[in-house]
Amino acid sequence: MNNSTAHPNAEPASSLPDAQLHFAPRPAHAQDDWLLVQSLDLEAKGVAHKADGKVVFIEGALPGEWVSAQSHRKKNNWEAATITALHHESSQRVRPGCPHFGLHAGACGGCKMQHLDAAAQVATKQRVLEDDLWHLGKCRAANILRPIHGPTWGYRWRARLSVRYVAKKGAVLIGFHERKSRYIADMQSCAILPAHVSAMLLPLRALIGSLQARETCPQIELACGDGVTALVLRHLEPLSDSDIAKLHAFAAQHPSVQWWLQPKGPDTAHCITPAAAQLAYSLPTFGITMPFKPADFTQVNPHINRVLINQALQLLDVQKNERVIDWFCGLGNFTLPLATQAGSVLGIEGSQTLVERAQANYHANRTTTHGQTLAPTQFVARNLFEMTAPMLAADGTADKWLVDPPREGAFALVKALADIHQQRLAATATDPSTKPDTATSADDNAVATPDFSIPADWQPPQRIVYVSCNPATLARDAGLLVHQAGYRISAAGVINMFPHTAHVESMAVFERV
Repeated sequence: MNNSTAHPNAEPASSLPDAQLHFAPRPAHAQDDWLLVQSLDLEAKGVAHKADGKVVFIEGALPGEWVSAQSHRKKNNWEAATITALHHESSQRVRPGCPHFGLHAGACGGCKMQHLDAAAQVATKQRVLEDDLWHLGKCRAANILRPIHGPTWGYRWRARLSVRYVAKKGAVLIGFHERKSRYIADMQSCAILPAHVSAMLLPLRALIGSLQARETCPQIELACGDGVTALVLRHLEPLSDSDIAKLHAFAAQHPSVQWWLQPKGPDTAHCITPAAAQLAYSLPTFGITMPFKPADFTQVNPHINRVLINQALQLLDVQKNERVIDWFCGLGNFTLPLATQAGSVLGIEGSQTLVERAQANYHANRTTTHGQTLAPTQFVARNLFEMTAPMLAADGTADKWLVDPPREGAFALVKALADIHQQRLAATATDPSTKPDTATSADDNAVATPDFSIPADWQPPQRIVYVSCNPATLARDAGLLVHQAGYRISAAGVINMFPHTAHVESMAVFERV
């Protein structure tokens, strides 16, 4: 596992000239239609240019490779293609770790980068983050954090597995969808799932195939905890006593398995085979155990989650006399660790159900296994996508913020912060020629001087740590914080939460200017 440290004045990866990327020269025997792959796009497709400058996105191709490709979609300015021949191989190309990965018919679509060395995957994601910050937010980080990365196989403790009974084959398929298809891949194993879950795929197929309700069970939700494997079976019709007995028998053969049934929405999920241990994950550094239900949001990768929390709190540098707000707090994944360091903590979340779960987790961990008493902590349910400056001020001054939003980002929250900053700039301006900062991010989210009343003693946080699962919305929000709210990005880096996929998680630190 790699813990992050910062490199001052690091050169953004995206600014490296092609000459420094050591692309192989055009082979002397190259045909006219051979293409040099120069980079990867967000979907892990190789990017090349034809002689006339037209861009070609090539599935299966890596930077530095000379390839031939078959186009299957053509537009005026670009083409989509699939590699047909590899003439010069990248030194970063590796043998995929899963037989179901590839471009062949029926290939699984769960991963996109298994053919690329794991370290190169991380470098690619770092480049995406830096490019987005500059092109979308018009800002750069003063320091680049070392990437956070860990195990590249067996890391996926949460997954949604599709289920389908194929009458023509008289068999059941369980797994992810095929590449670019609504059909389910014929998976006998899965290298990114925990080994014990991968080993259960074929037994699960046999089990579902033996049920009377095999044609009306479309999905199994996987949620692993420390010692417990919850399997949530979505069923469209009531299960017979015989079917339920078979589920119990399966759990008896696989002692870690805890079966849940979900007849309708997620709230209808209920456990039918309680295990000796509760479904929970631990945070050993802080002496905290977090119980959860299978439908609750938890991080897919528990190994990276632990390192992520450690790093976020290290960067936030919370002191015992400080008040901290954890925005989008969920179950309290960051809130409870923060409560081991801060003077007081406020966790704010959009879901009342998660707020109640977070409160229960707080009381269950009031005294940690290290013998420490958690700081006073409150939890509040609020729609964070409709935040306003007065609502923000009503939550009181906090020395520091931890922000961990979903893919949509935290635009309303940071805009509220920017509105307060712009109002105060306007109010304190004594020179008529002095105007509020008018620089804007690339999406032109300019902030007009707002009209509202904020208590004079309310102060913005001195430091914000922003954890993101979408670099584009992070960049958008970063542009607003930097150009409109009075902050600078002191550090930023990527978190490889989803190895072998194009998914980019990242973290940025904002300091008050």
